[in-house]
Amino acid sequence: MDYTKLLDFTGKVVFVSGSSRGIGEAVVRGFAANGAKVIVSSRDQAACEKVAESIRADGGDAQAKAAHAGRMEDVEAVFEWIQSEYGRLDVLVNCGGTNPFYGLIGDTPEAAFDKTIDVNLKGPFYLSAKAVKMMKEQGGGSIVNVASINGITPGHLQGIYSMTKCAMINMTKAFAREYGHDGVRVNAICPGLVDTKMTAVFTANEEMLKSHTDSFPIPRAGVPDDMVGGVLYLASDAAAFTTGTTLVMDGGHIA
Repeated sequence: MDYTKLLDFTGKVVFVSGSSRGIGEAVVRGFAANGAKVIVSSRDQAACEKVAESIRADGGDAQAKAAHAGRMEDVEAVFEWIQSEYGRLDVLVNCGGTNPFYGLIGDTPEAAFDKTIDVNLKGPFYLSAKAVKMMKEQGGGSIVNVASINGITPGHLQGIYSMTKCAMINMTKAFAREYGHDGVRVNAICPGLVDTKMTAVFTANEEMLKSHTDSFPIPRAGVPDDMVGGVLYLASDAAAFTTGTTLVMDGGHIA
């Protein structure tokens, strides 16, 4: 075995949803730096193109393709485009996420419930459903879902978000079991507190942040770049015998 090639994605086609900022942006840059042909995707075409242009300026191969993963017409359209443009898809990373409501779970507005389900669960499910069919036909591929430690233990005042991430973890296992014989591996990472726009309610206040992180074995919030290695590993040949698992990346928080 050539161990130097385990994290080599040269020529691989990689689609990362939710990659115009935060963890998704860091991940798509990580794949591009390791030779992949990356597709930057979120609902905002201009934001996607900005990231893709930056990757190309650094010598990478990147295209931008806007899609709302919670809308079936967008999912259909983006896979038709991938088939036409590349003829294959080697890696799907489901990184889009939202948490529009912080409060008692029983007070969750219906609009917040629907949005959280659509973005965090319905979108990744249907992207995965389309991806496994394409990967099966081409002889294999890999999916990595960005879940959360809230899917293991519900976050305080984050009930609906936690429910969707719990479902994503089980979805990961279900897809892994049903498509493993087709050469498709499906895994997930479970980030802890990572400093992004979505977690600003915790990270923007230094005193509040310190009250959380002081108890962590690694006493700080994560940053998006901290998540890149785990995603690349699970998508790569280095994880060829790994499927249906979740990799906790939380600074030791739940330990």
